[in-house]
Amino acid sequence: MRNFFKALIVIFAASVYSCNLHSTSSNSDTKTFVLSDTMLKSTTFAKVSLEPLKNELEFYGKITADNNKLIEIFPVVGGSVTKVYVELGDYVKKGQLLATIRSTEVAGFEKELNDAKSDVVVARNNLKTVQELYEGKLNTEREVITAKSQLEKSESQLNRMQETYKIYSLKANAVYEVRSPLSGFILQKVINEGMLLRNDRTNNIFDVAQIDEVWAIANISEADIQLIDLGFDAQVTTFSYQGKVFNGKIDKIFNIIDPETKSMQVRIKLNNPDFLLKPEMKASVRISNTLKEKMLSVPSCAVIFDKSRNFVITYKDRFNMETRKVEVFRQVGDVTYISSGLKEGENVITHNQLLIFDALND
Repeated sequence: MRNFFKALIVIFAASVYSCNLHSTSSNSDTKTFVLSDTMLKSTTFAKVSLEPLKNELEFYGKITADNNKLIEIFPVVGGSVTKVYVELGDYVKKGQLLATIRSTEVAGFEKELNDAKSDVVVARNNLKTVQELYEGKLNTEREVITAKSQLEKSESQLNRMQETYKIYSLKANAVYEVRSPLSGFILQKVINEGMLLRNDRTNNIFDVAQIDEVWAIANISEADIQLIDLGFDAQVTTFSYQGKVFNGKIDKIFNIIDPETKSMQVRIKLNNPDFLLKPEMKASVRISNTLKEKMLSVPSCAVIFDKSRNFVITYKDRFNMETRKVEVFRQVGDVTYISSGLKEGENVITHNQLLIFDALND
């Protein structure tokens, strides 16, 4: 019996020694992750700061020409289109010839012009004759005054016809010239050679617009109308230029609801010096404004999304880094607002954070 208890003591002692040995071995294998000199050089940091809260909403819309720089061109006479010199989308200069129309109406104007010229010649000759007779005392001063009055009327009629020709670009041989009233692009063309235009035509034949400045028209849903106001910043992107942002501000709110889209429209003016933006392009409009409320914020690149949760890596020094779970309130572009999990002034890692996250959480 005594030998049996001695055997149990020996077995227990061996077991305790083995456990202690295993524990010592495990502790010696535990290592703390430390940033190497090479990784530290390429790692970037940012401080958690208290910033004004920004609100951001995204809407869809389209690009349109500035209505103040768009002119619809109507033919002032009817007739047969003899020549069209431009195509849809062409850039034209002010005064450039767009088309010519041969017209019976112009023929009538031409006759009136020739008659006015003849009347002036007759009136001048008559005045000269009357003045000579008056000097020879063969008629009265009244007749001279009447002749002068007739000459003035004839000259006035001639000036009127000449101005008509100038304003409407009328030419000899019953030709009417359609010229561009401004420099810009042909946005609409509904005229072709050989077309017969009626005298009572009410539709325009050309639209010409300057597009060095354009409008982005965004459709605002009824639920979001209260969140929009004049002067709010707007970032406009298009499907044609992915990644390129055109910046502007809301400068007009159309305070009516479109019965078809059930939305209200707002306008953003955009500079377009290289004519990249074309009328009727589809656009995405991101509208943002800054609130008085402040909240802790970090660069969006510092936030790591893993297993349906958000984390950041806080940094004190190369030996002290921590995976911190955070609650994201809102992300606005490059800034993410944090509602809990961080304190103002703490440092977070913004580059190499994924590598460090993996190393800390292996």
